Amino acid sequence: MNIIITGGCGFIGSNLVRKLSKNKTNNIVVIDNLSSGKLDFIKEELKLPNVNFIKKDLLKDDLDECFCKAKQIWHLAANPDVKSSTIKRKDVFEQNVIVTNNVLEQAKKQKIEKFIFASTSTIYGIAKQMPTKEDYGPLKPISIYGATKLCSEAMICAYSSLYSFRSFIFRFANVVGLNSTHGVIYDFVTKLKKNPKELEILGDGNQIKSYIYCDDCIDAMILGVKKANNNVNIFNIGTENWTQTRKIADIISSLMNLKPKYIYAGGKQGWAGDVPKMMLDISKLKKLRWIPKYSSDDAVKIATEKLIKDC
Repeated sequence: MNIIITGGCGFIGSNLVRKLSKNKTNNIVVIDNLSSGKLDFIKEELKLPNVNFIKKDLLKDDLDECFCKAKQIWHLAANPDVKSSTIKRKDVFEQNVIVTNNVLEQAKKQKIEKFIFASTSTIYGIAKQMPTKEDYGPLKPISIYGATKLCSEAMICAYSSLYSFRSFIFRFANVVGLNSTHGVIYDFVTKLKKNPKELEILGDGNQIKSYIYCDDCIDAMILGVKKANNNVNIFNIGTENWTQTRKIADIISSLMNLKPKYIYAGGKQGWAGDVPKMMLDISKLKKLRWIPKYSSDDAVKIATEKLIKDC
């Protein structure tokens, strides 16, 4: 199987490369511009004969040659920072919407079989239904990041219908784990390494969200792609529990053997565009016999341990 993974040197992408490369019948081409991803994340996989890397800018470069003969495209390349998307609006629009359109054009040209997309829980905005199902609406994202992902989803649905390839849209809860370079765990660990005596927490600490370990997330994606057979398949990926931001601070402080003073900033919302409460309904994936191995709290603990070890 000829597989393209865009953003394959990033957090989730690198973990996906590691998993898919274990199947020697998969011929994997990783495409990344290394603006935020790191080649070091897939250095062991690049030693394998079935994994190749191409440095390309999906926004500006010619893509015909590197997508040639692709049968599956796993599109994970994106600007993933929800917080900064309010400031870097043009960049995020280009990197998330225009790039997705460019990759969809390649899907059309190559007559691919399957298009797999990493979406987000932020497309739901501040949902009134909790846990939130895939058919919840109306969809009202409150961040530029969420809006760009929702726009990309619409484009994928249109291309999939018009050009007869199967698409899979996975809406992630907060994914944590190996190779993460942003998010609350990374933020807290970084802050405490700089100043072990106090920890700034954006918001009032009462934000409560679902966290999923990256291995669970990838297993869910692979299973969904294998078993679902609609023209467009949309799945939530998360856990059936959640973790309060203050508890995350407690977990990280304990694992670092610290007792910092917590400094709260930003009111109930951590920042403009932040969704303070989130849990996804994962019953659709459970019907395919997937369940996460780790709870939300366990995902936070394991991800923190790995980050502390790697720092």
